[in-house]
Amino acid sequence: MTEPDGAELESLLEYLRDTRSLDFTGYKRPSLTRRIRKRMHEVDAERFDDYRDVLESDPAEQARLVDTILINVTAFFRDEDAWQFLAAEVVPGIVGAAGDGPIRVWSAGCASGEEAYSLAMVFADHVGVDEFRHRVKIFATDTDDGALAEARRGVYTRRQLEPVSAERIERYFEPVDDGFAFRSDCRRQVIFGSNDVTADAPISHLDLLVCRNVLMYFVTDTQRHVLHRFHYALEPHGHLFLGRAETISARSDLFDPVDSQLRLFRRTPGPDLPQGIGALAERVGSDDVLHELALAATPVAQIVLDVEGRVSGVNTRARAMLGVSVDDIGRSFRVLDLAHRPVELAPHIEQAYAERQPVVLHDVSRPLADGQLQFLEISIAPLRTSAGVDLGVSVTFADVTELGRTRMDLEQSGRDLEVANRSLRTTNEELETAVEELQSTNEELETTNEELQSANEELETMNEELQSANEELETMNEELLTQTDRIEAARRFLTGILDAVPLGLAVVDEQLDVVLWNQTAEHLFGLRAADVVDRSFLALDFGLPVGSIGPLLHAVAGDDVPRRARDSRSTVVEAEDARGMRFSCRVSVGRIGRATDGDTRLMVLMEPIDASNGESSP
Repeated sequence: MTEPDGAELESLLEYLRDTRSLDFTGYKRPSLTRRIRKRMHEVDAERFDDYRDVLESDPAEQARLVDTILINVTAFFRDEDAWQFLAAEVVPGIVGAAGDGPIRVWSAGCASGEEAYSLAMVFADHVGVDEFRHRVKIFATDTDDGALAEARRGVYTRRQLEPVSAERIERYFEPVDDGFAFRSDCRRQVIFGSNDVTADAPISHLDLLVCRNVLMYFVTDTQRHVLHRFHYALEPHGHLFLGRAETISARSDLFDPVDSQLRLFRRTPGPDLPQGIGALAERVGSDDVLHELALAATPVAQIVLDVEGRVSGVNTRARAMLGVSVDDIGRSFRVLDLAHRPVELAPHIEQAYAERQPVVLHDVSRPLADGQLQFLEISIAPLRTSAGVDLGVSVTFADVTELGRTRMDLEQSGRDLEVANRSLRTTNEELETAVEELQSTNEELETTNEELQSANEELETMNEELQSANEELETMNEELLTQTDRIEAARRFLTGILDAVPLGLAVVDEQLDVVLWNQTAEHLFGLRAADVVDRSFLALDFGLPVGSIGPLLHAVAGDDVPRRARDSRSTVVEAEDARGMRFSCRVSVGRIGRATDGDTRLMVLMEPIDASNGESSP
């Protein structure tokens, strides 16, 4: 992809994220580009900017793009050996660790639900259906609303159920008109909902998290970000089940392998988010969150601002030390004298938001009423949820006047220590050089491993796309076979009707070539349909004087002859049947409309008559 194309693609992705709430910026560019170009080809858009115009003018195109990007290829018990290991080795441990308590499972990227219902069957097999209904909750999420609707319905065809054993089908599925439905009492334990693993708050307190063939679509940084969320979501004994093309070898500080080939991992001990902050991942309110964070802050002068820059909270120390009051709550911070003196705080607040980390101002001098100087340490800390949503900032003012004097004494001691430290620095630099060389070698090996993993994930992505295309072709082939069967049935029905007509009947096209020759005509003149079809009617050699009938055929077929000539549709001629017997035959010619190919068809009826009274012969 050229640089202009790359810039246009990034601009398109930013447009989707900022205006359509579709964030694909964390997806791998090669596979993402292929799928977007597939839609571009469908709507005749040559450039990414052209396709953006299509999205703006056609609201339905957004849904079609999402369906193309989110390949919902899934199956029951996909990679059977991994599911067998999960059922035999992992699930018993999870049930044992949970004791009599609830068991929580998350199927992230569940697509049309096969994976979630596979989990339900595995746990119900182990604990029994009754206990499953009381203890197990399976949360199944995806970003594709259409796939979620199909998953909630829980109805699958016989073909989709091929990986499921006959015993499980009988136990967990009920026949319905269009397939088999997962039994309703167990389906209530499977809760479907929309969730973007890269942005939305994770489901917490999980015993098992299944996310198969989802991470492989993301770039490395996004994969690390999602795995950190998964680590937080799992209980200390929790397990992670990935797809066969995914691995977490480069993030081994978060998970230990149970079976790396089958992609089953166990959560490693690690620091959880601070109490109170973690809970905010599942809350939506803003004011309550700000006050909860303010109460958890250090006992120094503190002011809490919301994202609009209004004062949301002031503690007692701030009112006494800085002259602000509860009456200032709800006012814009910029109108307060404290926002500008002793230092302009607005740019530092913006810096804290931009860098997403605290900004600390040291030794800020503030004149007091008695003429003395007070030294403050001002800390501006952004407040945000675990999902990364900014709620406001906390501004604290610590009086460090006494510490300032102590610091001067310490600075002198520091100068003395600096002399001693110089000799240590040389040794330390040598050690750092050696460590850097080792780290460089390790990074090169890790980069090579990441590149191999990325290539493997890209191949798996292409395989998913090919499988999706193959399923579409199979569906089309089944529809064509069904249509062919219907057409053949209609043809046999029509042929049966024509053969039952007690008159000799031939159908010819505009060139007077025979299209159809019924059985009565075969018996009457001794010519089989196979001998006359696709031959000119006027060139046939049988007992009917076709030469005298030719003008009648041309008259009825022609569009430019006089009306009276076209009205002459029948004549009586002398003919000879298959046994050589002479008889009078009434030949009638009429139009039967245009065929599907647009040509006119003529029907020729050959009726033996009694010459004495003009009636049909028996």
